[in-house]
Amino acid sequence: MKANGAEGAISAGRHYEYADMLLLRFGEFTLKGKNRARFEKTVLRHVKELLKPYSRAVISKEYGRLYVELNGEPAGELIGALKGVFGIESVSPVKVARSEFDDILAVSRAFLEVVAPPKGTTFKVNVRRVWKGFPYESLAMSKRVATPLLQGYPGLIVDVKAPQMEMKIEIREGSTYIFCEQIPGVGGFPLGTNGKAMLLLSGGIDSPVAAWSSMRRGLEVECIHFYSFPYTSEQARQKVVDLARVLSRYAGAIKLHLVPFTEVQTSFAGIGQDKMMITLMRRAMLRIATQLAEREGALALVTGDSLGQVASQTLGSMNVIGRATDLPLLRPLVMMDKSDIIGIAQQIGTYDLSILPYEDCCTLFVPKSPTTNPNLHIVEKIEATLPGYAQRLETAVACTETITITPHGNEKPGELAGAAPGIKEEWF
Repeated sequence: MKANGAEGAISAGRHYEYADMLLLRFGEFTLKGKNRARFEKTVLRHVKELLKPYSRAVISKEYGRLYVELNGEPAGELIGALKGVFGIESVSPVKVARSEFDDILAVSRAFLEVVAPPKGTTFKVNVRRVWKGFPYESLAMSKRVATPLLQGYPGLIVDVKAPQMEMKIEIREGSTYIFCEQIPGVGGFPLGTNGKAMLLLSGGIDSPVAAWSSMRRGLEVECIHFYSFPYTSEQARQKVVDLARVLSRYAGAIKLHLVPFTEVQTSFAGIGQDKMMITLMRRAMLRIATQLAEREGALALVTGDSLGQVASQTLGSMNVIGRATDLPLLRPLVMMDKSDIIGIAQQIGTYDLSILPYEDCCTLFVPKSPTTNPNLHIVEKIEATLPGYAQRLETAVACTETITITPHGNEKPGELAGAAPGIKEEWF
């Protein structure tokens, strides 16, 4: 089915119980030449992992596609999960027929009855004869199927150029596949194929969207959250855990590093530099995140900065703050409007959590008039004169708690293999 109206034309009351199989198409990484095979293997591995609870489903692969034979597993439920796999461009529910004319026609009729396009729907049959041993060529077969279908459903209107409903029939030697919908997936690159990065996850709207956007571009993301107990509440901590859990639906599992930030943050209070508070705090976060990235083998940091949104996100502020790390600093939302960011947050399921009114450390000790154009030399001089500053940063790293979040939250507590010495690491 094409997106130019067909989705609206036959979506009402849609059910996918008729499907025998799901057809998954790969996204833009198919243009990557020599890397294509590696990307396809990564998507296949993620789909296999996702299908583990569905023991009857059988997956197979061919060039540019994956097929999932349902064998009674719930098609709608699986479509909802599979279209969120990074690297999957679209999903089609497929009805399977024997590669014999009579059965293809009979299954096509039954398929049309289930889809039930409303009267006035423009329609086309498009046959692709993959198996050259089939007696009718593609164009001839299209006419042989379309004619009786149109006779049986007089409400359909022929349109071979831009139909609202296009019934596609692929004739193969073993079986024939019949489908009409291409349900959009998230596309992008398979998760982890472009390396690992550490993302600064607040409780706000922007950073979860930055995490999802980064994962969609093939980055494996580990999240870092800074909390200032007792100034921030347990609800604020749980909010971030819940946000990470939503993100884990797209990653399978996601690490969340919880950094105690109270000592670092309060060290900036009372030094007579209130206007610099946000700049100092953000630079400290990047320094800590850099140490964690080096420990975890990550090659970049990611933030949810959007140019001009707040005082710390002016170009002057971002320049000074970004100088605190030598790692590449990625800002996937930097040129996006807030309304577009909110739209993605609603789409991926993080928005309702992000707007819960629990304060995080970024909202504490905020001056009335923070500087929007800090001076780098002054900031560095302040940091150099803070007693015990470097030690506080190292202590925050050493006391970081790491938990691995999964989509369903039913993991058993226990240390992960390879946990860093002295770091509490558990499943959550």
